[in-house]
Amino acid sequence: MDIFELTTDIWKFNRERTLATLDEIEKASDPRAALGWRPGPERAHMAWQLMHIGMTEELFATQRLLGKTSDYAELAPRFKGGSTPDDDIPSLESIRDLLNQSREHLLSTMATFTTDDLAIIPEPFKERGWTLATILKIVAWHEPHHQGQAHLNLNLFRASQT
Repeated sequence: MDIFELTTDIWKFNRERTLATLDEIEKASDPRAALGWRPGPERAHMAWQLMHIGMTEELFATQRLLGKTSDYAELAPRFKGGSTPDDDIPSLESIRDLLNQSREHLLSTMATFTTDDLAIIPEPFKERGWTLATILKIVAWHEPHHQGQAHLNLNLFRASQT
């Protein structure tokens, strides 16, 4: 198994956990309220955490690694890193769509690389010095980080409802 196969296997496992959290949100008596619940003033709600996972993968898969415009470019200002979560809560279907499509785009993009490319520093990452190997690690870390935040928010939301 090469590094790309291993990494995509890890991404698959991570995504299963994210979708399980989304399934749990869907079971709430008011999924929209759950998605929009914030653990504190101006803190990110679950919908933002989940959309941010998808948007980040989408930006890596398109703009950052291929220099292409994303199919979801209109969502980038709302959900990319550094954005401020707003109160326009996306639907469960919109979240699933972005997670599924961005993952397909990411896998398609990664299929264009080989292990010989791991030391390459793509142009958009020159300033950071991130090689393709580093990017694989960042993407593998990113989803569990935000899935954990969404999962914590779900637990706090449930506790706030009793």
